[in-house]
Amino acid sequence: MDQALEEARAAGARGEVPVGAVVVSPRGQVLARAGNRTREMSDPTAHAEILAIRAACAEAGSERLVGYDLYVTLEPCAMCAAAIAAARIGRVYYGASDPKSGGVAHGARVFSHAQAHHVPEVYDGIGAAEAEALLKDFFAMRR
Repeated sequence: MDQALEEARAAGARGEVPVGAVVVSPRGQVLARAGNRTREMSDPTAHAEILAIRAACAEAGSERLVGYDLYVTLEPCAMCAAAIAAARIGRVYYGASDPKSGGVAHGARVFSHAQAHHVPEVYDGIGAAEAEALLKDFFAMRR
């Protein structure tokens, strides 16, 4: 989670919402890491999770990441949760909850639907205090 928090801080420094993600192989190797880049890339799908999953799939040479772990600083939105399921990621560890836009424990609850092709193990609250502080500070500076 420390590396995901580094990515979140870097995203915030770029003017992006400070969210970071890291994909780790079953052997414990960091395969990919990313921070939000929606503004930079003019792409609403350029969330940290999506970018990290794309890079990890390219590195692994597969569209599936079975047994891989995803660490992300904020509860994934519905789009990212669907991508996590499509990639067959084994475990998701996230920091801050997102009652407004989350798609795992809040909102769409993507993994609880019968249409979810894969349901990863989910662990929340990992590094939550720092992730929440990054987000609160970022948005406080914008108001």
